[in-house]
Amino acid sequence: MRALEKRYRTVHALRGVDLDIAEGEFFALLGPNGAGKTTLISLLAGLARPSAGSAAVMGHDVVRDYRLARRSLGVVPQELVYDAFFTVREMLRFQSGYYGLHRNDAWIDELLENLSLADKADAYTRTLSGGMKRRLLVAQALVHKPPVIVLDEPTAGVDVELRQSLWAFIRRLNREGHTILLTTHYLEEAEELCERVAMLKEGRIVALDRTVNLLRREDEQRLELVLSSTLLPENLDARVVGHDGNRFVLALPDYAELEGILAELRRNGIRIERMQLRQADLEEVFIKLVGQGA
Repeated sequence: MRALEKRYRTVHALRGVDLDIAEGEFFALLGPNGAGKTTLISLLAGLARPSAGSAAVMGHDVVRDYRLARRSLGVVPQELVYDAFFTVREMLRFQSGYYGLHRNDAWIDELLENLSLADKADAYTRTLSGGMKRRLLVAQALVHKPPVIVLDEPTAGVDVELRQSLWAFIRRLNREGHTILLTTHYLEEAEELCERVAMLKEGRIVALDRTVNLLRREDEQRLELVLSSTLLPENLDARVVGHDGNRFVLALPDYAELEGILAELRRNGIRIERMQLRQADLEEVFIKLVGQGA
C-alpha cells in the first residue's frame, strides 16, 4: 500500500497509509472502532475504490488487476453473510464455482473436517448456530486456497474450543506459506500469533513494528493486584494502568518501589488476595499508543 487514502462525504477514513506485508507473514492490524481497519480491508477486496494512492495483493493492483488481486485474497468478514436456502456443502461448491473451480470436493471435505463442520455438511445454513455460521465464513474464504487470507474479527462470539481449533488450522496454513492479515479486539490473540503489528488511529498508522519490539517499548513492570477493596489509596491512583472491580494493574518503574506500595495498602487496611509481577502486554501498549481500549 502506498499513500492510500479513502474519503467519504464527511469522513476521511484513511489518511496516507503506507504498509508492506511480506509474503508468508502473520500480521495484525489493530485499532479502535472507526480507525479505518474495515475500510482498508474493503479496498483490498475491491469492495471500495481508493480516493488516492494504491494497493496491491501479491503484486496485483486492486483496481487495474482486480480479477487477479481478488483471486489472491480470501476475506473472512465481521458480519455473518450466508444464504439460508443452501446447505453448507452447496455454499462451498457455489463459492468454488465463483472462482472457476469445478472439482474442489477434496479440499471442501478437508475444510469441513478442519473447521468441525463435517457433520453439518448437508444441513441448511439457516439451522446453524452463530459459531458454526462463522466457521462457514472461514471455509468460504479459504475454498479457493488464496495465498493471502484476511481475518476480520474471526473469533467474535466464538467459543473457546472452536477458537483453539481455528487458530491451529490458520497456523498450519501460515506454515504452508499463506500470508495472514488479522484484525481483532482480542489483543492477546495478536500478541500470541502475529510477528508484526500495525496500529491505526483515525485513519493513520501510529505504530508499526515487530510485536516483541512494541512490547519492549513499555519496559517497566506491571504489578497486578486482587484486593479486598474496590478502591485504592489516593496516592496510588496515578500508578493505575488497569482496573476491573477489585483487580488493579499498577505501573512499577522500579522494583524498589514495591515495598512502598505494599506498605501503603497495609496502612489503609487493604488486604492483598493475589499479587503478580509481569511485563506489560500488547493491550497496555495499545492503550498507551492509541489512547483508548480495543
